[in-house]
Amino acid sequence: MRRLPVLFALLCALPALAGVKVPVDVGFGPAGYWFYGPLLDNRGAVPHFALMLNVHAVIDKAWIDENRSAIPPKYQKMAEGITEVRLGPSIFIPQTLYISPAIDALGGVGLYGATWAPLGLTLISTGQKEARAWNKSRGRFYLDAQLLLTLLFIHSNRPEIPFTVFARPGLQLTATFQIAATERFLISLGGGAQVYIPQALGSFGWNPIDQTIWLSWNAFLKFHLRFPYEVTL
Repeated sequence: MRRLPVLFALLCALPALAGVKVPVDVGFGPAGYWFYGPLLDNRGAVPHFALMLNVHAVIDKAWIDENRSAIPPKYQKMAEGITEVRLGPSIFIPQTLYISPAIDALGGVGLYGATWAPLGLTLISTGQKEARAWNKSRGRFYLDAQLLLTLLFIHSNRPEIPFTVFARPGLQLTATFQIAATERFLISLGGGAQVYIPQALGSFGWNPIDQTIWLSWNAFLKFHLRFPYEVTL
């Protein structure tokens, strides 16, 4: 939690950073989601399909050292303990796009929608000490916790799966291993679990409990491009 004041300080300092180049990470790749309960029945081990995205500025220790004058003095000491902070340009950019058509051979259940992650916190970060140290230590492990908002349109030709608009907030815990192939091209793979306020199929309530959606887990592979971007606020 000690990172939150520094994150706030960096946000406040952005207007003073006009003309400063910030490393930006754009990531995308396939993901599979398994939903506990009725959406998992008759589907076996085959997940629902999705595309994961991320666009964020990477503020690491080297960048903080180079731009220390823009950080308010009372936060500079705390900033010394920061190895990396990731800032998204907009909360409206989804983290996940679900594109999973109804296939009869896989149970005939389809879902489309998106998940947004407006707030996250890195709980554990090991490996390289800064984003530009790829040539010294190319692997890095993250454990992140995030708040979620998911909107799904679920449809099926099976009578026990009624059309459902799933709209719920939740929490996510994600483990990620990231490999830097070069300074600008990275690969990450990982997985996690998502817990939601329960919602029953065919309604916005939560009864009966055996027909609710409340838990899912995922696995993903992402490819990242990193490049400098000049702040023009």
